[in-house]
Amino acid sequence: MLYAHPHNQRSTANRRLIEAVADVPGVAVRDLYERYPDFDIDTQAEQGVAQAAELIVFQYPTYWYSPPALLKLWIETVLAHGWAYGPGGAALAGKHLWCVTTTGGEQTAYEPDGYHGYPYEMFLPPLVQTARLCGMIWLPPWVIHGIPYLDAATLYAQVAHYRERLATYPAWVTDTL
Repeated sequence: MLYAHPHNQRSTANRRLIEAVADVPGVAVRDLYERYPDFDIDTQAEQGVAQAAELIVFQYPTYWYSPPALLKLWIETVLAHGWAYGPGGAALAGKHLWCVTTTGGEQTAYEPDGYHGYPYEMFLPPLVQTARLCGMIWLPPWVIHGIPYLDAATLYAQVAHYRERLATYPAWVTDTL
């Protein structure tokens, strides 16, 4: 699991999500901003971890309609030509990629007549194409909208659902494809 939140200590939802799944058997959380505060990614180490995983999760808050900078840099650095794609690049082929993200805007803001003018899924094509290029299986994203407006019970339910999904992987995957 690649966790990318540049302000984790100020996070309300993402931090709770990560804390809830950190002890799930088989889940290895890699906090990119904690691990690489200087943005100097250890490509070999990250490739080794990614290659060993069955499921790769990108968890992040949506910033300007995309993942935060360090996750984008991870993609650019780690998913190298000849390793993740291109001739000889099949290290991640057949693995699942699941995007789990939060937004500040409520779901209605991501409707055609909403504030952002598009459904959230319209902002995901670069990640979908990244998965495709690497031969990965894109799982439908899980977007938790309106984080500043969620009450404690709703946030708790989202956290419990996330933990359940990771604990029961890959059983739920066939239901989502």
